[in-house]
Parts: sequence; C-alpha cells; structure tokens
Amino acid sequence: MRILTWTIRLAVFVLLVAFAAMNVQPVKLRFYFDLALETPLVVLLLGFFALGVLFGVAALLATVLRQRRKISILRKPVEPPMPPAVPPPF
Repeated sequence: MRILTWTIRLAVFVLLVAFAAMNVQPVKLRFYFDLALETPLVVLLLGFFALGVLFGVAALLATVLRQRRKISILRKPVEPPMPPAVPPPF
C-alpha cells in the first residue's frame, strides 16, 4: 500500500513540475491606479492557490475552535445529582 501511495505522489509531482515547466511565459496582472505585476504564469497560479488555501483554512478555523470548545466542555466529569431533600419528621 505504501508503494502505491508513493507512486501516486511521485506521478502527481512529476505532472506538476511538467505543468510548471510549460507555463513560464511572463504574464501581466493589472491592478487599479495603473499598477501592474509581470511574473511567470506558474508563479501567479501558485500564489492564488496558496491564497485560496489560506482563505479556506480561515473559513474553517472558527468552526473547528467552536467544536473543540464544545468537546472539552462535554468531556468534563459530571457530578452526580444531589439526593432530594427529605423534610424532617414532625
């Protein structure tokens, strides 16, 4: 199973390196106020992929922290209930 996993990882890596090698032509990214950035296409793709990953992690962070807080509250031991108070006999 490990050999299959590493073979798939190696194949994906080789495909990504070949993709990067084929996309080295410069691309101009234009912003407002006549600002422009000229860089290879593969750098822009990698940068926007990284930004997408960061936004995805940030979107899930609040949910994960809330769930961890609830789990820690639920794991605390519960005290047994107090027996009902019996009124003194008269």
